[in-house]
Amino acid sequence: MKPYLINLLNALTLVILGSWAYIASSTPSITALIPVFAGIILIAITPWFKKGNRVIAHIAVVLTFLILIGLIKPLIGVIHRSESLGLSRVLLMMTTSLLAMVIFVKSFIDARKRS
Repeated sequence: MKPYLINLLNALTLVILGSWAYIASSTPSITALIPVFAGIILIAITPWFKKGNRVIAHIAVVLTFLILIGLIKPLIGVIHRSESLGLSRVLLMMTTSLLAMVIFVKSFIDARKRS
């Protein structure tokens, strides 16, 4: 899969599932929207990412990594609350973020080999 496509898939997952989690929460917090805002940023930079802009690619990698790390606390929270639907949402966001990271790193390695 091309890096810009997994970036878009990950961004859409963050926006959709993050919004759903915020709306479904009985006590919504503004911090629950962090994945949504990150997803919006990732969607916004996708056209430049597609064109091969290295700076944008690195921004996408850093933001994706931060979101992946940032989702650990919500993961722990839903595990403690025994919310199976919440657990599914967080795990899906983490899975797409991890998959994006793997594809980003692979594309960086492949680009390095070509030059």
